[in-house]
Amino acid sequence: MSEPETSGTHPGQPRPVRLRDALLRARIEAADRTGVVVDLRDAEVARLEILNDALDPLFAQVPDKIDLFDRGISQGDTPRLWIDVVAHIVMGRDKRMYRFVQDTRFGRIVLAESHDTAVIVDAVTDYVARRMIEREHAMAVLPEPQAAAAEPPRRSRFWPFVFGFVLGAAALFGVAVLAVLRNW
Repeated sequence: MSEPETSGTHPGQPRPVRLRDALLRARIEAADRTGVVVDLRDAEVARLEILNDALDPLFAQVPDKIDLFDRGISQGDTPRLWIDVVAHIVMGRDKRMYRFVQDTRFGRIVLAESHDTAVIVDAVTDYVARRMIEREHAMAVLPEPQAAAAEPPRRSRFWPFVFGFVLGAAALFGVAVLAVLRNW
């Protein structure tokens, strides 16, 4: 059986392979044609989903034992594609530009900004690599430095003890002599 032509595609553009991709492209085209806020929000979510799908090969290469990244799209007032706890991607004011940002203790930093998904995928790839290197450095155990000089010999604790014992005995003898002389 031959596949039917999809309406709304350009002759030079390749056909969508999956129904999900076709639906996302249809939502974007519908949002481009209309100025309704709901459609714009759907277009934002659709573009973020397209970017999320473009990031699948990158996150497939991250080892399973590394749990730094928790990727997902939040459906709030401002849809966001979260990469990890502090980095996410939002759509710009024109709703077509991707903005990759990181929250720091000094405020929000824009790591990359582009209309092209490939540029954002490259920026996320660099970010993921830096985070994995930071994790390796944090997990590395540094060997203890070797002692350069030998420890000085310990002083004997015997003679201070003997001196304290003799001094205490002499003090008690002196107190006893004073007590006897007072009573006499």
